[in-house]
Amino acid sequence: MSGDWAGGGLPPAARARLAEISGSGTWGSALTTDEFAAIRSAGFEPVGQVLGATVYNVGYTGGYGCPGGLGGGMFGGPLAGVTQVSGQGGWGSFAALAQTMYQARQQAIGRMAAECAALGGHGIVGVALTIGPFPAGGLEFKAIGTAVRGRDAAAPPRPFTSDLSGQDFAKLIMAGWVPAGLALGISIGARHDDWRTRSQRYWGAGNTEVDGYTELVGHARHDARVQLESDVRQLGAEGVVVSTMQMNIRERECPVQEGTRDHIAEVTIIGTATARFAPTAAPHPGSLAVLSLDPQRRQAARVRLGGGRAS
Repeated sequence: MSGDWAGGGLPPAARARLAEISGSGTWGSALTTDEFAAIRSAGFEPVGQVLGATVYNVGYTGGYGCPGGLGGGMFGGPLAGVTQVSGQGGWGSFAALAQTMYQARQQAIGRMAAECAALGGHGIVGVALTIGPFPAGGLEFKAIGTAVRGRDAAAPPRPFTSDLSGQDFAKLIMAGWVPAGLALGISIGARHDDWRTRSQRYWGAGNTEVDGYTELVGHARHDARVQLESDVRQLGAEGVVVSTMQMNIRERECPVQEGTRDHIAEVTIIGTATARFAPTAAPHPGSLAVLSLDPQRRQAARVRLGGGRAS
C-alpha cells in the first residue's frame, strides 16, 4: 500500500494490517507458551501482536563545545574538570541528542499503543525496545509486544505498556498492582580530560581512583534516574520495576583544544511504572498455570505425583 502520510496517526500499512487481523478472527503474539498460560491465569487474553516504529535522522546533537569550557589549567584545558549532563543543559552538554532519543522511543511506543487500542486491547506486555541503524540512513527505533485484554473488564483511558514477561505481569496483577506504562530515563554526560584526570591515568600513578571518570559515570546515572522518576510521575504511577540499565562510554578529540580528549557516557534506564489498584493483594487462585509441551517433563511430573507411567 502506498500513499502520502504526514506522520499523524497510524501509518497506512499498519491500518491495513490491523484491519486484516480484525477481519480474520485470529490473533498472533510474541508470547511463549508459559507466558500465554500465565496471562490467562490472571484473567487476560492476547488479542494480537503490535508494533510501533520510527526512523530518525539525528542532525544537531549539541555537545559541540568542550564540556569544561575554555581555560588555562596545568598542561592546558579547564582550570578544573567539569561534568555536564543533558538533563541540566549547559555548555558542551548533549541535551538535544538526549531529547531526540527520548522523543523517538516515545513515538514508537505511542504508535504501538495506538495499534493495541485499534485491536480492542487494554494494554501491552513483553515489550521489546530496540534501536539500530537504518540502511538508508538514520536510526530506527522499534517497539514490539503483545496486546492483551482483560476478561469482563472495562477498557482503561489509554492502553498500558509493559516490558514485563507474561509470568511477571500475572504476578503483578495477582498482587494488586497494574502496569501504568513504560518509563524511560535517558542521560548523556560529558567530561573533559583535564590535567588531573590525565595524571591519574598515567602508568606511573599506581593503583588510584580516576576521580574524573568516577564523577562522569555517577552524574550520568544520577541524571538518568532523575529523568526516570519524572516519567513515573507523569504516568501517575507509584513506582517502577527497572528491567534495563545500560551505559556506553566513548571518547572524542576535544573540539576546542587540540591534542586533548573528552569522554562521553550515555545512560539508558527502562522499566515498567506500576500503580496499586487494590488495597490488599488479591486472593491467590492457586498455582500459576504453566503449560509444558515436553513429554519427558510431563511424565516425570506424573511419577513424582504418584501417577505411574502413562498408558
